[in-house]
Amino acid sequence: MKTVALHTLGCKLNFSETSSVGRQFLDQGFERVEFTEKADVYVINTCSVTDNADKKCRNIVSKALRLNPEAYVIVMGCYAQLKPKEIAGIPGVDLVLGAKEKFRLFEIINTFDKTPSCTVAAGEIGEVTDFVNSFSLGDRTRSFLKIQDGCDYKCTFCTIPLARGKSRSDSLENILKNAREIAQAGVKEIVLTGVNIGDYGTNQPENFLDVIQALDEVEGIDRYRISSIEPNLLSDEIIAFVGRSQHFMPHFHVPLQSGNNELLGKMRRRYKRELYASRVQKIKEIMPHACIGVDVIVGFPGETDAHFMDTYEFLNQLDVSYLHVFTYSERSNTVAAEMEGRVPSQVRAERSNMLRILSEKKRRHFYEQFQGASRPVLFEGEAKDGFLQGFTDNYIRISTHYDPELINQIEPCLLTGFDENGNMTVEFTHSPVRI
Repeated sequence: MKTVALHTLGCKLNFSETSSVGRQFLDQGFERVEFTEKADVYVINTCSVTDNADKKCRNIVSKALRLNPEAYVIVMGCYAQLKPKEIAGIPGVDLVLGAKEKFRLFEIINTFDKTPSCTVAAGEIGEVTDFVNSFSLGDRTRSFLKIQDGCDYKCTFCTIPLARGKSRSDSLENILKNAREIAQAGVKEIVLTGVNIGDYGTNQPENFLDVIQALDEVEGIDRYRISSIEPNLLSDEIIAFVGRSQHFMPHFHVPLQSGNNELLGKMRRRYKRELYASRVQKIKEIMPHACIGVDVIVGFPGETDAHFMDTYEFLNQLDVSYLHVFTYSERSNTVAAEMEGRVPSQVRAERSNMLRILSEKKRRHFYEQFQGASRPVLFEGEAKDGFLQGFTDNYIRISTHYDPELINQIEPCLLTGFDENGNMTVEFTHSPVRI
């Protein structure tokens, strides 16, 4: 039996698609092994958002070939769509698959024998119009379910529309079918993923609110999380529904990118910071216990010290729980790459560090509010330190003594304090249920 190993760079959406590609290999009689093991075929699903995409891709290809110099190496995903010839030039790469082609792997090639030259299959992004179903399986506790793909927004810093094409959505019928299949696998939590999931419904009669209302009725799934939703698409109705739902968790991740309206305009974001603040306020009015995460970019062209401090002070005063900080880096074929006012690398790094420190303060403050309170915890697995880790409904990371029978169980726990890594420690409010 031939073996395949898969590696994912980037977002939750990529993880869902990697898992679906992996199931194609299983259907063809392959055995899946870890990427750290020797395999006959290595598949690398790339990302265009992270810095140094080329360097990361090269490093992972090298790791694969050290494990098996004769392995067949496939590179797919966003970076493969944007830079197929560049990837084809990496020594050892045998096949490059673009956005449309990555799901047609076994139509494009049926033998995995190395040849002197790399095969490139990456068509024009304008030809990518169909939605391709995908969701992740393999993690006992959580599945990433793709409901939407592509983006019609034209943010000046972003390459995603060039890598994934126009916005398109799965049918509600198929989403529910996938959710039921995930439930049958014993998975407790589904994370809804996509490029711009609040834009769901571009080619469907339903909208995003219809989707989450229907999913809430699916039996067997205890928890849903919304991976990320644009502030201008996060309606009062969506917030209110999550507030009364038994299955959608009080956890929102809402991209901001900048707390300065001038920069938001240059980024071509579809809101101002006042709208963002109103969304945070609305969430906290209905769910004071809700966790709110924020994406923010530092070092965008033209960002002055005053612009940055405007963002810093805005975030400092905002009742949010943590930040995902991205240091701006130039992307080919984007409007921002041609803008004046390039921010020196050292300044970008200093600003990123300031916001990351702020994020840790925000997270600690959020956690401290629940010390001595009881929250339901989904126990996920063993952490690197040998302890058991999990998350509360409102996304507080917890750590406790390892017990394999607790994995994939939801238990009410008293949040007692903090460990050395900043996770909260717990005590059980009753004897754990064994199922």
